[in-house]
Amino acid sequence: MLAAVVDTDVVGVLGGMGPLASLDFMHKMLAATPAARDQEHVPVVLSSIPQVPDRTEAFRGEGDSPLAAMLASGRRLRDAGAGLVVMPCNTAHLWFDELQAALGLPMLHLVDAALEDAVASAGAGARIGLLATDATLASGLYLNRPASKQVQWLLPTASEMLDWVMPGIQAVKAGHLDDASELLLRAAAALQRRGAAALVLGCTEIPLVLTTGNAPVPVIDATAALARRAVSWSLSQRPSLHETPQ
Repeated sequence: MLAAVVDTDVVGVLGGMGPLASLDFMHKMLAATPAARDQEHVPVVLSSIPQVPDRTEAFRGEGDSPLAAMLASGRRLRDAGAGLVVMPCNTAHLWFDELQAALGLPMLHLVDAALEDAVASAGAGARIGLLATDATLASGLYLNRPASKQVQWLLPTASEMLDWVMPGIQAVKAGHLDDASELLLRAAAALQRRGAAALVLGCTEIPLVLTTGNAPVPVIDATAALARRAVSWSLSQRPSLHETPQ
């Protein structure tokens, strides 16, 4: 939900969760932008501060809340002229409402973007697998959003989360992409065998190794969904900002 009308087309990316996922998001923003020269690209400021406390550990009560660190990055973006803030991290959206209220800036919700794409791609009522951190699954971050009622979710089992999904995500963060691909493809195949017609990649590390090109079923990339909407927001601001005075 956008909080206010602003007079800038600068997108602020609250990143670092993790750094590779932030770079992937920036890549996908560039790919989504219809630009023929430098000046036609979307203006972006990125705050990639990886020292944000671990979101999954915080949700489990095993670590510090990430909110203060996320708010510091958000203020950095606001001070740099951002008119919109986006976070290419699914689990960080557990603190979305508090962060948006404190910043006072419009924000786009990554999960809503992914769900909108999932329904458009697979159709209402489709059986869709969800790959995400255990905190994202346990919190109901996807399952409790309004649009979630339009699909039938298939989730990894506890053993699949323990053996494949969480180790796969950690392998991406550690830069072991081949290992991560092998683990996450196993989890994807298990969901496909149980009837998933598509997969929502509900952790921004996962699209780095799992794509439509290698997954057993079509994938809905939450990172790409958010990137497209951030670009659309920025382009929608331009007419009023760059009009030539008469």
